[in-house]
Amino acid sequence: MSEGAKVEAGQVGGAATPFEVAVVGAGAAGLAAALAVAREGIPTALVGRHAPVADGRTVALLDGSVRFLEALGAWEAVAPHASPLCELQIVDDTGSLFRPPPARFRAAEIGLDAFGWNVESARLVESLRARARAQDNLTLVEADAAGAVPGEATARIALADGAAVEARLVVAADGARSPLRTASGVRVRDWTYPQSAITTILAHARPHRDVSTEFHTRSGPFTLVPLPGGHRSSLVWVTGEGAARRLAALDDAALGQAVERQARAMLGAMRVDGPRGLVPMRGLAVTRPVANRLVLIGEAAHVFPPIGAQGLNLGLRDAATLRDTLLVAARDRRDPGSRPVLDTYARARRVDTAARTAAVDLLNRSLLTGLLPVDALRGLGLLAMTQLGPLRRLVMREGVLPRLGAPELMRAAR
Repeated sequence: MSEGAKVEAGQVGGAATPFEVAVVGAGAAGLAAALAVAREGIPTALVGRHAPVADGRTVALLDGSVRFLEALGAWEAVAPHASPLCELQIVDDTGSLFRPPPARFRAAEIGLDAFGWNVESARLVESLRARARAQDNLTLVEADAAGAVPGEATARIALADGAAVEARLVVAADGARSPLRTASGVRVRDWTYPQSAITTILAHARPHRDVSTEFHTRSGPFTLVPLPGGHRSSLVWVTGEGAARRLAALDDAALGQAVERQARAMLGAMRVDGPRGLVPMRGLAVTRPVANRLVLIGEAAHVFPPIGAQGLNLGLRDAATLRDTLLVAARDRRDPGSRPVLDTYARARRVDTAARTAAVDLLNRSLLTGLLPVDALRGLGLLAMTQLGPLRRLVMREGVLPRLGAPELMRAAR
């Protein structure tokens, strides 16, 4: 089988030698994981079909994630279409008695040009896909996985057309409803919120000046994130399920006016300038992101509302940490699917994943409660970050990339 080749599923079943690693899922996290592992000389398969959905979603890639994408050779094609996030503004719009003044956080205060860069999700995936097609030691299997069965030395991934792929380690990057996770028996805690998110892209009269603004409302966060050109932004409007359905039913002109009102006309007149999406809000966490010859990454391991640009960035840290773990295992000639290697990965991801999931869940629930003590604590916390420089800088640095256990390719100087 040629390296870096696209392979039809039927050709894979007769492979005499199993791959070291097989990544299932062709989204951004799966593509990044496959690229990161293959570039270290580890024979890798990427199983999955690429089917981008036009739903107006963008992703704010934080500084560490951009460093990772640069190392993978995927950032150069994305950069011209990404907008820097130089400032973050949080506005308490809950109507609480303890409402603090708007808070601004500037990347320059922690020595960065930008906290991150905002780009359309489909463009990011296309850039990663292009790199995957050219990557040595990476075989693309354009087929859906029907399941995986672990064995003593390898796991066998059954494909939808009856063929199969064997690997010593399977990486499940197959999304929030991961079939591989379900089949593995990994214990899952999942929950729902009485919210949905409206996503789209907007053109607006006033320039955004590279400032991302998040309004905290009683229904959830309403966020406008800059896009290139100065007069376009992406929208993530989390609100009650009924309100979200009503907003989704509006025509473009009416939705633009609704967004303008919610944003207090901060960016002037608004016009819908891209596809739309309606996404139910839910949460998910696994007790351990590993099972027999299986690792879970991305939304197969953790799901939470789109607050603070944490979702995909957490998934990319999964991918970068997996690369570090497997690189050490390969140097020591250890089985990548062995229990000690899996335990090493699980320990490396435990604190970061649990802390981000809990923080986002707590903030989202605090907006919905309306209880005065909760409002007071949230308001005091935001006020403290505004007034206390060392605390503000600590929060900004940790928000961009955790200082403890940051993966190697996210720490390297650009």
